[in-house]
Amino acid sequence: MTIAVFLVPLLGAMAIGMPIAYALLLCGAALMVHLDLFDAQVIAQNVINGADSFPLMAVPFFMLAGEIMNTGGLSRRIVTFALTLVGHVKGGLGYVAILAATILASLSGSAVADAAALAALLVPMMVAAGHDKARSGGLIAAAGIIAPIIPPSIGFIIFGVAANVSITKLFLAGIVPGVLLALGLCVAWWYVVRQETIAPPPRRPLKEMVRAFFDAFWALVLPGIIIFGLKLGVFTPTEAAVVAAVYSLVVALFVYREMTVADLYAVFATAAKTTAVVMFLVAAAMVSSWLITVADLPGELTDLLEPLMGSPMLLMFAIMALVVVIGTAMDMTPTILILTPVLMPVIKQAGIDPVYFGVLFIINNAIGLITPPVGTVLNVVCGVSRISMEDIIKGVWPFMVAQLLVLLLLILFPSLVTVPAAWFAG
Repeated sequence: MTIAVFLVPLLGAMAIGMPIAYALLLCGAALMVHLDLFDAQVIAQNVINGADSFPLMAVPFFMLAGEIMNTGGLSRRIVTFALTLVGHVKGGLGYVAILAATILASLSGSAVADAAALAALLVPMMVAAGHDKARSGGLIAAAGIIAPIIPPSIGFIIFGVAANVSITKLFLAGIVPGVLLALGLCVAWWYVVRQETIAPPPRRPLKEMVRAFFDAFWALVLPGIIIFGLKLGVFTPTEAAVVAAVYSLVVALFVYREMTVADLYAVFATAAKTTAVVMFLVAAAMVSSWLITVADLPGELTDLLEPLMGSPMLLMFAIMALVVVIGTAMDMTPTILILTPVLMPVIKQAGIDPVYFGVLFIINNAIGLITPPVGTVLNVVCGVSRISMEDIIKGVWPFMVAQLLVLLLLILFPSLVTVPAAWFAG
């Protein structure tokens, strides 16, 4: 009954178009009435406490860093560098998209920002080269969701705060799975274009490759600064976000000089609007999170999953299947905020490593960003590239299947996550 009282107002409010943050507040209030605990002051207190978090300060700075990179020319230079490396092979522009997306993922942590930048730059080039437009857009959308996996990741920050798990460990554990997702896309792209007769452009001369490397050098340095800074304990994830934002700003203003002081207002305003949406969601979700604990919903879920508790792998299969279904109807951030407080007690009771679960959970939620009809990244690429939703769904499915297979591989072989994570952290 308690689960129904939680879900019915939430899903009903979403069905009539209410913003998810308000839907979370509504289902929280419904739970309070059901438990005879309604108190407006408690709601206000939890909303304030939800946003009052030092680790969450990383979110606006990573958002700002992503906006600066797109405006200041860092993203474009990374694409150009990738083009000189692999643009000459068959289907080379697809590999350029995957490589550029992987590098950009290590800079901003925002799937939407990365996908929008890559779609604007590469879809016209891929269409001009003779590739199918919908397939090109689908590849870029799928490549864009690597951003929440490779550090720095906004998804890991939100999960780490909600689950009380080390964000630094999550960051370091996401490196190898993120690379595996990129390799999975490469295999899928090779399979898709193997029958094409498009002639690839000639190999770029070594001199041009070196020039492109040095042109992108200042952008390529940033991932190393963040990863080694986290590994060596020089700064926390929140401090890493500040480093990323300041570094990007200095490079954009004084090194590449593609951004002027006059551009700062628009960049800061865009980052602030995006941050406000995320932070309000987090704050509203804290009301539901507190009530989930009070109502002992994790206990009820544990009872339902009792037959699977003895087999961590089967339990992971069941949870991941549930998240895939939810991802078709709900965006990444609210899914994390709603499911994390419910699932974490179950995960701990089953003896599953919370960091390992967090990586797979975020990968699953990231795939949800390209599942119709709600897939945010899919909609962004549609808008930027002027592709219909019907067409891009046909274009994205081979790459989405490849990423789901990588997720399956990580469930079957947990050491692919845990062993590299221990090495990076150690």
